Amino acid sequence: MNTKITVEGDRSMNDAMKVAFATKDMEEINAHFGGAREFVVYNVSKEGFSLCEVIKTDTTGIEDDDKTDFRVRALRGVNIMYCESIGGTAAAKVIRAGIHPMKVNEPTLIEDILKSLVAMINSNPPPWIKRIIHMQTEHDIRQDRWAEGE
Repeated sequence: MNTKITVEGDRSMNDAMKVAFATKDMEEINAHFGGAREFVVYNVSKEGFSLCEVIKTDTTGIEDDDKTDFRVRALRGVNIMYCESIGGTAAAKVIRAGIHPMKVNEPTLIEDILKSLVAMINSNPPPWIKRIIHMQTEHDIRQDRWAEGE
């Protein structure tokens, strides 16, 4: 078997989430999950974003079903993965691995997504994002009625 995973770079940020982008050119989200040869990974936090690593996946010589498992293993530790498209079976495997798959409708600049993620983190991120970045969730008094019955 001629399998290669190459990881380049190693930078971390406090309470950052790791976001991977399926790309053909390192600038746009423009690759299908199953056909991506590279995933560029960024750390994203309130402070901004920084390049974390580039994961190069060479699946030459791997059977079709194993290619998806290979890519999912290569993305271990990633919180969100953006791609141009992803099949249902592959999406299920990605989700089971704890990665949130996100699709874009057309090639989109990675930097634009990174900037919008930082803005969202600094405004009012959804609860699933707060869990990823270990952000304290505001107390919601509507939840108190459920605690009363305990």
